[in-house]
Amino acid sequence: MTVNIYDDLNKLEATFRKTAEFLEVQQAVEEVKVDDDALALFKNFRKIQLSLQEKQMQGEEPVAEELEYAQKTAQLAQQNPKIMKMLEAEMKLSGLIEEVNRVLMKPVQQLYESI
Repeated sequence: MTVNIYDDLNKLEATFRKTAEFLEVQQAVEEVKVDDDALALFKNFRKIQLSLQEKQMQGEEPVAEELEYAQKTAQLAQQNPKIMKMLEAEMKLSGLIEEVNRVLMKPVQQLYESI
């Protein structure tokens, strides 16, 4: 019997979109999007994050000014209640994703534990 895991993954995605965690992130994102200040601050924060990650992946060290700017931008973002609500909701969602990953990896772990 052939199993098509992608059918189940598509069902899981549809269910995932209905979870309280996902809906909370979705609502928080909408609140940031309608606030011009919060949106601009978050976009800048995200741009800096991605830039630093890209440098890291290329084996480059960020210069002190970049790190200082990133820290200041992160502090500003953390002071914005809408951005913080969104980031906190994202952390809850990440917990759900980690739990799904643990469940999916259970058969592999059991195989290795049987050695």
